[in-house]
Amino acid sequence: MIGSLDQVASRADVAAAVATCTADEVEQAVVDAGGCAAALRTRDAWSVHPHGTVVTDEPAVRIVERPGERPLRPVPTGGRPLTGVKVLDLTRVIAGPVCTRFLAAHGATVLRIDPPGFDEVGALLPETTAGKRSAWLDLSTSDGRARFLRLTAEADVVVHGLRPGAMERHGLGPDELRDANPAVVTARLDAYGWKGPWAGRRGFDSLVQMSCGIAASGMAASGVSRPAPLPAQALDHGAGHLLACAVARVLATGRPADVTASLVGVANLLVDLPDADGMGAGEPAWSDDDREERVTDWGPAMVAPIPGVLAGWPTRLDAPAGPLGRHHPTFAGS
Repeated sequence: MIGSLDQVASRADVAAAVATCTADEVEQAVVDAGGCAAALRTRDAWSVHPHGTVVTDEPAVRIVERPGERPLRPVPTGGRPLTGVKVLDLTRVIAGPVCTRFLAAHGATVLRIDPPGFDEVGALLPETTAGKRSAWLDLSTSDGRARFLRLTAEADVVVHGLRPGAMERHGLGPDELRDANPAVVTARLDAYGWKGPWAGRRGFDSLVQMSCGIAASGMAASGVSRPAPLPAQALDHGAGHLLACAVARVLATGRPADVTASLVGVANLLVDLPDADGMGAGEPAWSDDDREERVTDWGPAMVAPIPGVLAGWPTRLDAPAGPLGRHHPTFAGS
């Protein structure tokens, strides 16, 4: 295993220590220390890995209805498809915010909750905060949890991207959310799926691509000597849009349900797709339909339009993107 290193160890010192270990040993040492890491594996290696064998059939998204519980509140008619729907958003970075942005673009009122002073990746905020309210709320305190449960009682949907067990540690697990609101739809996503030895492991798009063989396949296909993951965090964006569509489907049925998605499930979906012929390896050809200007608190931004149409309605983000914590923790008002 990796030996002890001084906190001021140089890059060369770290490289020398790592060189004495296998990739699996380095991966496990980082995870044991509370970090995120993934060894490069081929598809064949992943297919016999202790976690890979468990999640080989993990779907990109799963809907589990809760029969016998109170029906959902009716979605108002006569306006945009999700007008009147209230969404509590506990997501970060890309996949979850993509999901809740899609819901906002079709009329939902989305309230993003972050711990006070949370420092998100700044470059993402012009994209991921568009169309949403954003407030600070400390869920580690009894007052914060009580406020969150009152918001849950008002909400139609709660979305989070925390690892299995994380919400439970805050006293905000599925049972507590249902006690506050028996009709609430819960939507959750994680990196490595909801079963198996890595179900609680930290991870993100690039690491899942490393684990499940996508980065190795890209490396082989491009003839390079380093991992070659898919561009644009494809697992994150795929998971976010699929989770949003699943939530919209549940709201349309009027029956309470729990919805889960995972990056490894999206990876399974992608690697099972047939090879695309004639795609070419050059730069994509962009047209005016592939981008639009959006207003943000930081100035105008050129972005890709939000894909998808619900009930024939085009997407629209009513609130400009802006800093976190700029609103009160309510679904309306300032």
